This record gives sequence, structure tokens and C-alpha cells, in this order.
Amino acid sequence: MPQFVIERDMPGVGKLTAGDLKGASQTSCTVLRELGPEIQWVHSYVTDDKIYCIYRAPSAELIRQHAKTAGFPANSIAEVRATIDPTTAE
Repeated sequence: MPQFVIERDMPGVGKLTAGDLKGASQTSCTVLRELGPEIQWVHSYVTDDKIYCIYRAPSAELIRQHAKTAGFPANSIAEVRATIDPTTAE
């Protein structure tokens, strides 16, 4: 299944409490259950003003639907074409 990187512009998000992040995660998971097993949230990176999420889904459109339903921005959605790491150099 295709994998995507979602960039979410969310000023100040890095200052949210663990409880705030838990609530956002619960909202996301609730919407994911409603949308069905075709869309999966892998993990996210929270920075000062953005969240970068990794999702698996058959299309970017399904990710947009998740974002809209959950009330999260999805400023950029890009399909991952390859994954590299230090072992790629070997």
C-alpha cells in the first residue's frame, strides 16, 4: 500500500501537553476506525509549529478525507517513492 508524508501547519503545536497530544491522537484514531482498514497511521513527528505524519493509504484523497473529518490541516501530502537510511550506502 502506498505510504505518504503529511505536513500539518499547526503554530505552537510543540507546546501542547501530553494530554493534548493524547486527545488529538484519540480523535485521529476514531476517524480512522470510521474510514476503515484501508488507511493506517504509522507515526508522527511533532516540531515547534508543524506535525509530520506518516500514513499508509490507497490514495491522497482518503488522507484528505481523514484530515477534514478529524479537523486537522493537511497542508501537504506527498507519496513516499523510496526509503533510504545508512544501510543504503552499503
